[in-house]
Amino acid sequence: MTIPIPQKSEQEVQAFISRFLMNTGRPDTVEQTILVDAFGDTPPMADQLLDLVLAGTKTATCMSSWAWDHEYDQPLVPGMLSVITDGAGVPRCVAETTHVRKVAYKDVTAEFARAEGEHDPADLPDQEVLDHWRKGHWAFYLRTLPPLGFTPTPDMPVLCERFKVIYREPPST
Repeated sequence: MTIPIPQKSEQEVQAFISRFLMNTGRPDTVEQTILVDAFGDTPPMADQLLDLVLAGTKTATCMSSWAWDHEYDQPLVPGMLSVITDGAGVPRCVAETTHVRKVAYKDVTAEFARAEGEHDPADLPDQEVLDHWRKGHWAFYLRTLPPLGFTPTPDMPVLCERFKVIYREPPST
């Protein structure tokens, strides 16, 4: 679910993408193919999850396949680039999708949930990590899917994405 980006931030995002392309020498990348998104559905959640990404704790994310198809015209595939913003719409990094697996919500593994990095402490047993993941994601899907016309079910398809941060800039002060 995309958090709306303020108009002022759209220019900031475009400048960030231009710096990314210039600093990484990626002539193969077309600016319009880079997605712009934030994690979560609220600004505080976007900030919290972005902090985990920037710390290297969060290297995976999971979204409803229904929500993806509703928001985007293209499939989520390895090699896809995304500018990740904070809750205010400020671009903070570029992530590259490295792997995508479509599974039923009920079939997401503890290993994948651990890669999402949203549990604390980090040394929880697998079942506790998975229980924490399911509780948080189920609540998210209950909030975000009904407005799109979908009802969450244990069999609903989700996209388990792994990514790596390939570009970041320090926050401006």
